Amino acid sequence: MKRRWNFSIWAGFGIVLLALLSYIPFFALFPVTRDIPWANYLLFVAGFLLLGVGLRRAFRQPDQYRGKISGSILGILSLLMTGLFCVFIFYFGKQLPASTEALRVGQQAPAFMLANADGGRMSLANLLQGHHGVILIFYRGYW
Repeated sequence: MKRRWNFSIWAGFGIVLLALLSYIPFFALFPVTRDIPWANYLLFVAGFLLLGVGLRRAFRQPDQYRGKISGSILGILSLLMTGLFCVFIFYFGKQLPASTEALRVGQQAPAFMLANADGGRMSLANLLQGHHGVILIFYRGYW
């Protein structure tokens, strides 16, 4: 009897590879998936489920399915790729240098002048006239 190809091993490895390679060019563009890459985590889980099914077939039914050696190698490569992804997200993503020049809570803001909604100029000194304080909101974004 000729043994069949174990496509779930290759499909699982392909999904894990897709999860690793799709973060920077695609998922990092959207704030929902950039800060916490849940879509990539789901892809990793789906890939490992398929790899698990394929490895189970290969080792429980070796007379029907191929993939004991290739499945083991691809499983180890998938674990290494997932570990690499997690190191970059959890460790290197948090190693950004602290801004020593950023304003702290309660610290007085330097004088500035910006355009208002009508196109006119507004300064911090004008906003503070007759008021005790001004709330400044800084939006983090990609302009």
